[in-house]
Parts: sequence; C-alpha cells; structure tokens
Amino acid sequence: MTRPRIAIPEPTLNNAKYNERSWIQYANAVEAAGGEPVKIALSAAPAEIARTLASCQGVLLPGSPADVNPAKFGEAVAGAKPEDPAREAADELLLQDAFNLRKPVLGICYGFQSMNVWLGGSLVQDLPTQRPDSPVNHSPKEKPAVAHTVRLAEGSRLVGLAGQAESPVNSSHHQAVARLGDGLVLAGSCPEDGVIEAAEGRTGAYVMGLQWHPERTLETDAFSRRIFESFLEAVKAWKEVPNGAGSAQ
Repeated sequence: MTRPRIAIPEPTLNNAKYNERSWIQYANAVEAAGGEPVKIALSAAPAEIARTLASCQGVLLPGSPADVNPAKFGEAVAGAKPEDPAREAADELLLQDAFNLRKPVLGICYGFQSMNVWLGGSLVQDLPTQRPDSPVNHSPKEKPAVAHTVRLAEGSRLVGLAGQAESPVNSSHHQAVARLGDGLVLAGSCPEDGVIEAAEGRTGAYVMGLQWHPERTLETDAFSRRIFESFLEAVKAWKEVPNGAGSAQ
C-alpha cells in the first residue's frame, strides 16, 4: 500500500544546521506512524510548493527558532525574536491548502503558534517577561525530558489518546498561544500557570496544535506515538471529493 504523503516545511530559512537536526525528527515520527515525509523547501517558489502539496494528503507544521511576526496579530514587538518571512509564507500556503481541502493538520510548537495566528488568534510574545510569576520554566530546551504536566480537556481527542486527564510533557518555547484562533478549542493547558498547551479543531476535520514536542519522545512515551498514529490514521481516511472539498475523520 502506498504511504500517505505528509508535507513538512523546513523549520527555518537561515539555519541549515538547525534544519538538519530538527526536520529529521518530524520525518522519522511520520515514517514510524506509516507516512512518507515530504520536505517543503522554503526557497521554493509558491507554484512549486502548490504542485508538491497537490500530491500530499496531510500537513505537519514543525517548530522553528523564529517567532511569528507580531504585526500578524496586531501587536508591536514586545519580546518576540526576529521573524522568518519565508517560513511564514510557506506555512500560509500549506494551511490554505489544508483548510480548503480539509486535509489533516498537526502543528507543533512554532507550528501550533503559526496556525493559531493564521486563524486569527494571538500569542504571548515572551513568557518570562509577560508571565513573570509563572512557577514553570517553559524553555528548558530538550532537557529535562519532563518539564511539566499538561491537563487535557475532557472529551478532547488528546485525552482519549493519553488515556488519562494529565500527562507529563517536555517543553522548549518562550512564546505561547494567548487568544485561540477561529475554529480552535482548548485541548490542554499547564495546570501550574494556565499556559495553553494544546488545541483541536472545533469541527470533525483533524486539526491539532501542540506546544510540546512529541517527536522527541517517541521511543520512551506511548502518548507521543499515539499522537502521530492518530494523525496518520486521519490522513489515511482523508479523501478528496469532486467539488474540491475534502473530508477528514
């Protein structure tokens, strides 16, 4: 059986070494769950990206060392790091394609934030300065393996995958989702300080955003593996219909 193709943009335009060590983690996670990762080069022309997307059945938006331009959610810079216009443009093309055709979408860390802003939401530009009283360090990078827990919303897809109301997660971010974008509902938050950690689509289409990095813990965490497996299950179930609208379960 042909493996479904998952479009994954390069994390950033200007840091090849970061891309080399980061993109492969997402690619490996997709392959382990039964998919074929397809790299979207940020230097590619929009027409080339569109042609590639036409052969893909799902979209995964990875993390990035950049921040989303605050102007996109109506704010001046207040702690945000420099943006990456090429990554923003690629994400917008991928999101437009996915939402138009209702292809499954999984956004991780920056990818979650990017999707949220594209849907009209906003971000906390810098947690250390804007949430100085938080007892949680949300940016310990890849270690420790567990930074805090996430409390999962009752009835969410994620709580079903975890099999419990709370789950330990890693963390590597200085920004977070502030106001959820249109069509997103809260699926998880940090119980210690209320920071939004996950959201899901309000409709039946598979849309999921995660602030933590499940691609880093596949070998040690069943919940992480189930997240990618559920994403690929939705991708395999997706079918394009003749009028140009698709469906995902």
